[in-house]
Parts: sequence; structure tokens; C-alpha cells
Amino acid sequence: QVQLEESGGGLVQAGGSLRLSCAASGRTLSGITMGWFRQAPGKEREFVGAITWTGRSTNYADSVKGRFTISRDNAKNTVYLQMNSLKPEDTAVYYCAADWSLSSKLMFEYEYKYWGHGTQVTVSS
Repeated sequence: QVQLEESGGGLVQAGGSLRLSCAASGRTLSGITMGWFRQAPGKEREFVGAITWTGRSTNYADSVKGRFTISRDNAKNTVYLQMNSLKPEDTAVYYCAADWSLSSKLMFEYEYKYWGHGTQVTVSS
């Protein structure tokens, strides 16, 4: 069993930056791919990005490519989502997710077994 807890959300102006964290606990994260998703009001949850256990492979949605960066610190069992050049359309609840995989190509909700409760990110124009 893996427990995930996001933090770092908040209110930021367009063009600003935020860094989200996802702390994992419960068991070793060896071999776990970590993903980030988001859900805006009235919309379905969508894939943001993912990173493999080694950190060597990442994958991003086109909408955030070049602006968002995922990294992980396995010594701290924590994954980060650095968000730069934020836009109002990035406003959403951001969730981290995890599952056992060697691939960063997990882009769908059903591919992740473990989920955090989410953290709100609001970008004002």
C-alpha cells in the first residue's frame, strides 16, 4: 500500500511559478512510476506528466511541455512538479498518482492504483 500527499498549491498570478510536492509513504517506491494529473472545474481529470523510478524518463502533456518539469528525490520519497509561466487555464486541482511500472508512458487514470487527495492551484489573470 502506498499513501500519497500533495502540497504546495496556492494562488499565483499568470506568468508566475509554483512547485508542488508529492510525499509518498507506506512502502518502498522502488519501481514505481509517479504521475501528475489535474482536474479543472467542470472538466475531466487530465494527464500532466509522469516520471519513472530512476528519473531518467519523463513524459508530459503537450499543454505543459516546456513549462512544467517533474523531478523526484527517492531519498525523500518525494516527487515534485515545478510549474513555470503559469496560465489561468492551468487552474485546477492537481493530483499525484503512483503505480508499479518501468514506463513514464502511463497517461491514463486507470493505469494508476494509488492517488493523493489533490491540491488546489489557482492562476489569476
